Amino acid sequence: MMHQLLQNRSIDMEKIDSIGIVGGGPAALFVVKHLISENIYPQTLYIFEKNTRIGAGMPYSQEGAAKEHVANVSANELPELPETFSSFIQRKPYPHHPDFSDYRDINEYKVIPRLILGDYLEEQFKILLNTARKKGVTVKVFTETTVIDIRKKDHLFEIITGGDDIYECSATIICTGHHWPKKFEGNKNGWYDSPYPPSKFSSPTNYPIAIRGTSLTAVDAIKTLARLNGTFSEKDNEMIYTLHENSSNFSLTLFSKRGYLPALRFHSEGSAFSEGWIMSQEEIYEYKEKNGGFVDLNYVFERNFKQPLRKKNEKFYNEIKDLTIEQFVEKMLALREELDSFELFKAEYYEAQKSIERHQTIAWKETLSAFSYAINYPAKHFSAEDMIRMKKTLLPLISVIIASLPQSSYREIIALYNQGLISLVSVDDESYVEPHQEEGAIYHYTDHHSGEAKSDHYRMYVDAVGQQPVQFNDIPFKTLREEGLISSGYLKFKDTSTGKTQFEKGNKKILKIEPENYYLRVDGLNINDYFQALDYYGRATQNLFIMTVPYIAGLNPDYSGLDFCDTAGKRVATCLKSGIIADQIVS
Repeated sequence: MMHQLLQNRSIDMEKIDSIGIVGGGPAALFVVKHLISENIYPQTLYIFEKNTRIGAGMPYSQEGAAKEHVANVSANELPELPETFSSFIQRKPYPHHPDFSDYRDINEYKVIPRLILGDYLEEQFKILLNTARKKGVTVKVFTETTVIDIRKKDHLFEIITGGDDIYECSATIICTGHHWPKKFEGNKNGWYDSPYPPSKFSSPTNYPIAIRGTSLTAVDAIKTLARLNGTFSEKDNEMIYTLHENSSNFSLTLFSKRGYLPALRFHSEGSAFSEGWIMSQEEIYEYKEKNGGFVDLNYVFERNFKQPLRKKNEKFYNEIKDLTIEQFVEKMLALREELDSFELFKAEYYEAQKSIERHQTIAWKETLSAFSYAINYPAKHFSAEDMIRMKKTLLPLISVIIASLPQSSYREIIALYNQGLISLVSVDDESYVEPHQEEGAIYHYTDHHSGEAKSDHYRMYVDAVGQQPVQFNDIPFKTLREEGLISSGYLKFKDTSTGKTQFEKGNKKILKIEPENYYLRVDGLNINDYFQALDYYGRATQNLFIMTVPYIAGLNPDYSGLDFCDTAGKRVATCLKSGIIADQIVS
């Protein structure tokens, strides 16, 4: 039987005499915020960042953005930091940006250019670090420094950098952020394994380009490539795109397994991402005791979606209150299946615009976004069956809705569409891409409408499906893997026969643990509710925390950006302060 054991141990804070944070982006920023809020002041705080800046991370620096890229959050949606975004702009206006040149005209509901947001986050990190210094903490920040390994030595961790320097820390928090591995990029002309950094695209492309995916990552690629081949301009309140003379053959084809374009930003009536949405630890464990050791997905859907929706829009609630999760998703996706993706895109834009102009939310979308965030915390307590069900059924809908595409990005995509320069191809699970012998890629797929098998060659191919999970064997810290201090994530099947059937079919994701217990291996690493790493035996590796989202994607299925960083940082700080050990023990 698998269960979790919570122990509270009073911890002598003098023993946490040094904390090492591996990665210096937004996750590290929010960890430091909560260390300060919990009055955790180690003698030494080490921060190791592979790039030149702290706070900004990949998405909000030139590693992941150019001036055309905007965040999908506005100032009023940012988690609390030492100063507000408006106050920051008052101190450091951006004279060349019309929306951020005068703090008196700041609209806190307007999305923020990612590079400006990165400057703000960097500034807030520096303020927090100075606060720690004033409390007597020795802060040592190492930029352009890659951590190549982490070792456990007695009660300490040795953090080893690329220069073979070794730093001993009482606690280590891994916050390395996004991970974009290269498969063929660099070895095959015209093949790109991600659109980052955008600066790698520097020349016009007078030919069609294939883009895999329709996520916000794909939108980043669209915005960059479009500007290399043409110009956006305003005419009669409409965005117009004009091709450059030397790019007459430029076009973009998006390939998507579901054929959905991301949903648009709309007016939100408050912070959906507060602790109040999340099942408390006490509620989780009380529920598990009464329900066979698992948190039931149906219960969470009722608690965190249907009941909050009832308060926001009782009419819509009455329409869906008796629907199962599968029936609800089918109802919400039916329109997307029936209509042309771009025509639906246009309709959703006008719905979103109306929401923004009237300051009225779209209740079911706002509630679903909040549900997506809230589900992170009980997800690691689901049965294997419910995790499979959630990923197969709910996540396809959630991933579309929470994208929250800014209106400015929509207008650019529609300007391309109106010129016949962007199209969307819906492909099946059997579709695949391979490098072309000379340049680019060949996309193999079955045409959704004709059923005809196709193999199309593109001189340029960009993989833009978004951040993918990092599996156990690809975690870069070799010693943590070899010594069993980290382990693969897994969930137990509630119904033994279901797991047994899958196991006997040869499903490699199913583990059998004697006598007759079956487990589903999920993406990435095993963690507990406090983001502590769990070792090979399911025990917490004390004072080792993992907040790198691609490393924990299996048990932490929602990628909620800064809100996730804030909540996770608070949990880590709470754990360090109270000395909680939360083990997941297999017996």
